[in-house]
Amino acid sequence: MRSVFDKDEMITEDDLYFVCYMVERLARKLSLHNRDVINQIEPEEWRRLISLADVLHALNPLQVENDWIRDYHLTEGEYHILDVTPGFTEYVPTELEMGKVYQRLVLDTMTPEEDYVDAMIRVYNDEICEKLDDYDCGAFYEPSNVIARAYRQGGF
Repeated sequence: MRSVFDKDEMITEDDLYFVCYMVERLARKLSLHNRDVINQIEPEEWRRLISLADVLHALNPLQVENDWIRDYHLTEGEYHILDVTPGFTEYVPTELEMGKVYQRLVLDTMTPEEDYVDAMIRVYNDEICEKLDDYDCGAFYEPSNVIARAYRQGGF
């Protein structure tokens, strides 16, 4: 995938990782499902944001969060991903860890016809995300090849 600003500049897997990380941060901050964050921003804007990722990752993530909330009029929801069963779930993954889980799933399932943004939107809108984001079930712990296989087969 090439940058929307400079056709000679390639978007990297690290740029995808940054965007997935920011989606996770925004979802947690706004009490949304990840897909709700993805779907509140138009695909062309995601292409612009991923093209800026190499610059944005150097900024304070709180500033990036606030800018995206303001610029894209992101609204709050009522989904609290961090509401886990006490005594059942001892570990909740960080935004960085879940960003990596989603980055790998996007890369592992991307087709030749897709760019990073198309694949990201497809993945985040799949029902497998309900399991990945259910920290009580621990699907996010699975190796990336197991998660990708579950995605292709329609579930765990």
